[in-house]
Amino acid sequence: MSEKILIAGATGFVGSRLVQALCRRGYNPTCLVRSRAGIKGLPPDIAYSVVEADLLDRQSLQHALEGIGFAYYLVHSMRSHGVFRSSDFADRDRRAAENFVRAAEKHGVERIVYLGGLGELGDRLSKHLAGRQEVAGILSSRKPKLTELRAANIMGAGGAPFEMLRYLVERLPVMIAPRWIDTRCQPIDIRDAIQYLIGCFTEESTAGARFDIGGAQIVTYREMIRIYAGVRGLKRIVLSVPVLTPRLASLWVALISPVPAGMVSALIEGLKNEVVCSENRIRKIIGIPLTPMDISIRIALKETDRGPGKFRAGNRPVS
Repeated sequence: MSEKILIAGATGFVGSRLVQALCRRGYNPTCLVRSRAGIKGLPPDIAYSVVEADLLDRQSLQHALEGIGFAYYLVHSMRSHGVFRSSDFADRDRRAAENFVRAAEKHGVERIVYLGGLGELGDRLSKHLAGRQEVAGILSSRKPKLTELRAANIMGAGGAPFEMLRYLVERLPVMIAPRWIDTRCQPIDIRDAIQYLIGCFTEESTAGARFDIGGAQIVTYREMIRIYAGVRGLKRIVLSVPVLTPRLASLWVALISPVPAGMVSALIEGLKNEVVCSENRIRKIIGIPLTPMDISIRIALKETDRGPGKFRAGNRPVS
């Protein structure tokens, strides 16, 4: 309990849930944020600390990591990945990671856990997935021992993959999709991902290693749509066409969902890459029951308090 933990990216979809989970276990994590205003979404009754710093400003990190022994790095710039223009999001991610790991080394941080993305470089990865792997290389280049967890779609209320799926299935009885709709992936429930992240803190044997993390099922994106529709009792038709480019697909998905256009563009571009675990060593070290996708969807819908996707009367979600 005496270990000082820092979370970079504490206000994001994964980071905010990790903060709460650590607090429930008796830890007092430090949230690294650009502005204290961004931390307001966390519950007021949990104990955490806040330090302000900009990862793109090396000077602002001079004292942010003082006394920290263990750090989570949950930062990426998908929002800045534009649909129409070439973005410098990858360059920002590189600079942020370099500044962070330099500061971590300077202040004696012993370990960093990074949540990256699945996919193999030989498969012509999307810019987003390739960038995530490049960040992992930067974070592992200095003295702190890096644990890299590589995940595909992390499913949960408020996360971009789930919200895109939710709005598409709820609003479109017939969907025209790129041919990559039949690419395989291995989505993981947000709660399972959080358990793996915390397990890497408690299990010293994960230091300096890379692990693939995935859910209980390997599915295509078409099957994900079918599973969601089945949970909601909806009939949906999905047609794939070779002429629908990722850019065009990104445009219409951004129009019907609340997910920022940059995130939609990055995720749609990555549909061409199969993102399936190549190994499952983490399951022997951190043994947790994996959540089936239909249960993950039911829990996420139960947590949803606005917009489409609420359960109809009589269609009760699981607890």
